[in-house]
Amino acid sequence: MGSHEFDESIKGALPCDFIWGFATAAAQVEGAWNKDGKGVSIWDTFAHTPGKVKDGSTGDDAVKSYDLYKTDVEWLRKYKVTGYRFSLSWSRIIPLGGKDDPVNEEGVSYYNRLIDELLDNNITPFVTLFHWDIPQALEDRYGGMLNKDAYTPDFVRYARVCFERFGDRVKDWITYNEPGVYSLAGYAAGVHAPGRSSFRDRNEEGDSSTEPFIVSHTELVSHAYVADMYKREFKPKQKGSIMITLHGNWSEPWDIDDPLDQEAAERAREFEIAWFGDPLYKTGDYPESMRAQLGDRLPRFTPEESKLVLGSSEFYGMNSYSAFYVRHRDGPADINDHLGNVEKLDENKKGEWRGPMSDTYWLRTTPWGWAKLLRWIWNRYGIPIYITENGTTAQGEHDWKPIGPDDVLEDPFRVDFYKSYLTEVAKASQEGIVIKSYFGWTFTDNWEWAAGFSDRFGATWIDFESEDKTRYAKRSGYFLGAFFDHLISKN
Repeated sequence: MGSHEFDESIKGALPCDFIWGFATAAAQVEGAWNKDGKGVSIWDTFAHTPGKVKDGSTGDDAVKSYDLYKTDVEWLRKYKVTGYRFSLSWSRIIPLGGKDDPVNEEGVSYYNRLIDELLDNNITPFVTLFHWDIPQALEDRYGGMLNKDAYTPDFVRYARVCFERFGDRVKDWITYNEPGVYSLAGYAAGVHAPGRSSFRDRNEEGDSSTEPFIVSHTELVSHAYVADMYKREFKPKQKGSIMITLHGNWSEPWDIDDPLDQEAAERAREFEIAWFGDPLYKTGDYPESMRAQLGDRLPRFTPEESKLVLGSSEFYGMNSYSAFYVRHRDGPADINDHLGNVEKLDENKKGEWRGPMSDTYWLRTTPWGWAKLLRWIWNRYGIPIYITENGTTAQGEHDWKPIGPDDVLEDPFRVDFYKSYLTEVAKASQEGIVIKSYFGWTFTDNWEWAAGFSDRFGATWIDFESEDKTRYAKRSGYFLGAFFDHLISKN
């Protein structure tokens, strides 16, 4: 696809140092769940529990990236990426997780090989310390992130080991991936590890009205301690940066003319995004709308913690996929509500749908909402944005049957998704919003947490039935390279 087919008005709209690539997570791609000294993570435990994963699969093998990392880097080079975002498995590096527990040198060696392979191919590693897979040993010892005081020193020590072992080559660090999704899916809904909630038909233990907020508080405070350590002890010599990545989809009023729906939409954005964004980038504290609804169920920062959290993340890491219509609810919020006492809907008052349907029930293509979200984040926080995840599934991909190794899956739905969202990124950049990266979710089809192998988000098709999880290109993988060649300025 030549650049002549692209919109000339956005040619060169992105800065020349813009980085693009794909994002992955260790538990979703590595496999080798108990190989070379790796310890058990909460996702190993959760997936091995019958009934927790949609298709009954586990991440034991995932897509075998642990064994096939060189093949993967070859594919990344073929797609012409300039960056690759991946996460480290804490239990592969420190199997028991704790500050006094031994380091697994074989685990460290694997990540050294991966980092070196990327750099040898001129691909910049973006490394996430925590993408949802805490060592099971820490969950067993003290309840994991429910115990901030016990957990924080363990996370700080793990981060220190990573900075010491990899920081000479890794210059772009992310502490947590989507701390809110970890806490809400794991502790409010109970459908992700560690599987805690108030719903006894689903989980034996947990309290959806308090635990998600306790866990998120732990994530913010421990992130801040790690960021502080990095800036003081490592940044002067290693010259890198550190940030956190937040989730958040756009909330649009169901009735655009109803002040109550307008307030509800803003409140929904605050409950989802400003829950983390305000303490990190704005006030050092949670939004007033959350305090008003949750009261003392929302933890309080000490003055020291507040000071440490505010300004701790050097950039805004943005993960976003879709947009929803939001309608206000009358009456008090449910005790287990974490949305801001609103209703999330697929169509608005006029009967207009959010956008075209993917192969995933919650995900529709909504570039209109993405455009608004970019501006909302920029206007509220005014800090450079790294887009660290964005992508889609597409219907019909499970049925594809490749004929030969060079077969390419045509995925026009995903191409259109990327094209429409990236067009909005380019326009926002032209307006002066500082956007530094874009990482598509995801590089290959993978093990998609509780959805198992049923959600194919990849720009590379995986034959899940094959012994070596054979990779085949999708058209979108090549499309992105061509489109970014058009979008990124040459000078």
